[in-house]
Amino acid sequence: MVDYVLFEKYAKDIKVLFVEDDENIIKETSELLGLIFNHVDIARDGKEGIEKYLLFRQENDSYYDLVITDIKMPNMDGIEMSKLIYKENKEQLLIVLSAHSETKYLLELVNIGISHFITKPLIYDSFVHVLYTKLKEYYESHNTIQKEFSPILRINENLSWNKESNELLKENEPVKLTRKELLLLEILFKYCEKTHTVDEILNFIWADDSNTAPDISNLKNIISRLRKKIPELDIENVYGFGYRINLK
Repeated sequence: MVDYVLFEKYAKDIKVLFVEDDENIIKETSELLGLIFNHVDIARDGKEGIEKYLLFRQENDSYYDLVITDIKMPNMDGIEMSKLIYKENKEQLLIVLSAHSETKYLLELVNIGISHFITKPLIYDSFVHVLYTKLKEYYESHNTIQKEFSPILRINENLSWNKESNELLKENEPVKLTRKELLLLEILFKYCEKTHTVDEILNFIWADDSNTAPDISNLKNIISRLRKKIPELDIENVYGFGYRINLK
């Protein structure tokens, strides 16, 4: 399932190069990409694609985060362009748009390291799901070092969350909270700004509690108490779905 809150977070700073020669597909797909990403450049064949790729590197001292390309194109096809891109940047996230008739090329693409294939014509839900999955992997891989060496998550000027000890700190001193209040914060802070479903939260908080059945009213009471104890905590109720915590 695509979490659109996280999807927006993953896509926010992503720079995209879209390489395609079919004007109808360019129009339809670039409009969709424009709704998801803030920066999308278009090339109409592999030759123009590699030229734009290298120029972007020269002007920005960084590569495109994501390249999406067709296979069959004039001047230079997607396979040759992909080889040149991987020669320049082995870590490039690259997604290929492939018609069923182009399956004979897929093995060669696999061998050079293509990140994923999407069949044409594009189906919106499948396309978005692939983008969400690959961007999630990309985001997590590029934030691994920071996660490993930064156990303290800063919430605001006064509050922080210790991910190792699962403690809420106010001005670096632990805040006295009940076990279930801490469990609620633990799941909310596990993926900040992710919207957690009510069932997900209930199952997590009451996983080891056989004496009390998980109930939405009990969860609301916990959240109400937390808001009174720590007004600075921004626990948002996403209507009809669940809860998330927002950092300031």
